[in-house]
Amino acid sequence: MSGAHFCAACGEIQPSAPGTDYFAFFGLPVKLRIDAAELEKRFHQLSWKLHPDNFVRATEKERELSLALSSELNDAYRALREPLSRVEYLLAHSGMRKEGAHKQQAPPELLEEVFELNESLDELRESRESGGDAAESGGIRAKLESAEKNFAEKLEESDAQLDVIAGEWDAAIDAGADDAARRALMTKMNDVLNRRSYIRNLVNKVAAELAV
Repeated sequence: MSGAHFCAACGEIQPSAPGTDYFAFFGLPVKLRIDAAELEKRFHQLSWKLHPDNFVRATEKERELSLALSSELNDAYRALREPLSRVEYLLAHSGMRKEGAHKQQAPPELLEEVFELNESLDELRESRESGGDAAESGGIRAKLESAEKNFAEKLEESDAQLDVIAGEWDAAIDAGADDAARRALMTKMNDVLNRRSYIRNLVNKVAAELAV
C-alpha cells in the first residue's frame, strides 16, 4: 500500500502526524471550494485502503491504527463534504469558532423584526391557551408563516455571503496570504456564521410553534 497514511519504505500503516487537519488527511490544500466528486473519490479510496478487513493478519498495533484512521476518515469526510460544515470546521480547527460559548445576540439590523416576531409568537401562544377564535389564530399564523419565509430567505443570503468569502479565502491561499489576512477572512466568516445561527434558531422556533 502507498499514500500519506503508509510508510513509503515498508508500507506499514502510520498514525496521522500531530496537528494534521482534515484537509491534509485527504491530501488537499486548506481551501473551501472543494470538488465534491474528487473528495468522494478520495474518501472511497482511503476507505478501502484503511479498512480493518485489510489488517486481519497484521499486528495489534496496525489493527488499532486501522480502526482509528477509519474513524478519523469518516469524521473528516462529514466535516468537509458540505460547504457550511467545511467553514465551521476550518474556524473550529483554527480556534475561532466556539458556538454556544456566549449567549446569542440579535444582529442589530434585525432587532425590530425579531421584536415583532416574538410578539406574534406570544400572541399565538396566548390565543391557543385561551381558546381564541379560529379567525384570530389564523391571522397570527399567517403573519408567522410570512415571517418564517422572510427569515428563511435571510438564511439563504447568509449562505451566499459565506460562498463569496470562501472564494476570497481560496484566492488568499493561492496568493500566499499572511496570517493576519487569513484571520481577517476567518473573522468575516465567523460573523456571518453567528448571524446565520441566530436566524436558523428563529426559523426553527417559528416552525415548532406552527407545528403545534
